[in-house]
Amino acid sequence: MTTVLNMMGPKAGAAIAEAVPEVEVVDVVDGADDGEEPPDLHGEVLFAAWLGSPLYERLDEIGVQWMHLPGTGIDTWPRELLVGRTVTCSRGVSAIPIAEFALAAMLAFEKRIPDVWLHEPPEQWNVDRLGELAGKTVGIVGLGGIGRAVAQRAIGFDMRVVAVRRSSERAGVDGVELVADLDHLLTTADHLVVAAPATPATHRLLDAEAFAKVKPGVHLVNVARGALVDHDALRVALDDGRVALATLDTVDPEPVPAGHWLYEHPNVRLSAHVSWSSPKAFERITGAFIRNLRRYRAGEPLLDVIDVDEGY
Repeated sequence: MTTVLNMMGPKAGAAIAEAVPEVEVVDVVDGADDGEEPPDLHGEVLFAAWLGSPLYERLDEIGVQWMHLPGTGIDTWPRELLVGRTVTCSRGVSAIPIAEFALAAMLAFEKRIPDVWLHEPPEQWNVDRLGELAGKTVGIVGLGGIGRAVAQRAIGFDMRVVAVRRSSERAGVDGVELVADLDHLLTTADHLVVAAPATPATHRLLDAEAFAKVKPGVHLVNVARGALVDHDALRVALDDGRVALATLDTVDPEPVPAGHWLYEHPNVRLSAHVSWSSPKAFERITGAFIRNLRRYRAGEPLLDVIDVDEGY
């Protein structure tokens, strides 16, 4: 019988046991508890939680052959935990809330929210200079699950969608213009959405050279990883106006220390890496694991397998 070690809590364990009754589910601590696992713990499948548990130091001893990660990115996971076994991730489970967050950020930019809200009588009533998303160009860096979800919603707002991706696959969304290189995207985008994985190839992808090429007045939205943006170069671009506003849900490092300029800059909107948050997050993460567990039991290829060397 397949033994599943579940680090995502009793609720997930119950859902797994109900959905795939032919497996044995063992709930284990996730690092947030003070409990310790028995020394003879064994299981071939691990439904992992976030980093922090001493259990990760025993994966080879425990016999874990397949590990499923609750998130998408693997940049924070030590490489030694991932090699030597099959690793899958919950790719796409946060695409909806993150895409909605990106659209909310773009709408807030165009509609001057929250500045448009009144706290006292204005100098003029019924007069302002608000923008529209319709007719604007959104450039999307990375066209995985999140990038596609952003594209679908942007098209619904009558935006032109231009995207760049590493692979040569089709966009997968009608109306998206795929371009061959980042430079073309930078020169045309009114809103620049970063949705690519953090890999050696994307490290500091948006650097001083890139910001020198952006369309003046661009709005930057980063819902990917902070490592894709050179924040020193971003500060220069914000100060000289080439970047009108940076909406950053993720930065490097996280969290940035108290007193950091990102907290104080008038043209930065900083949030605490929460764009993924949704009342359906737990259900979607668990559902992604259960779908793969059924495939594992049936001997079918697993979905969303991580290429450790590529970094996603």
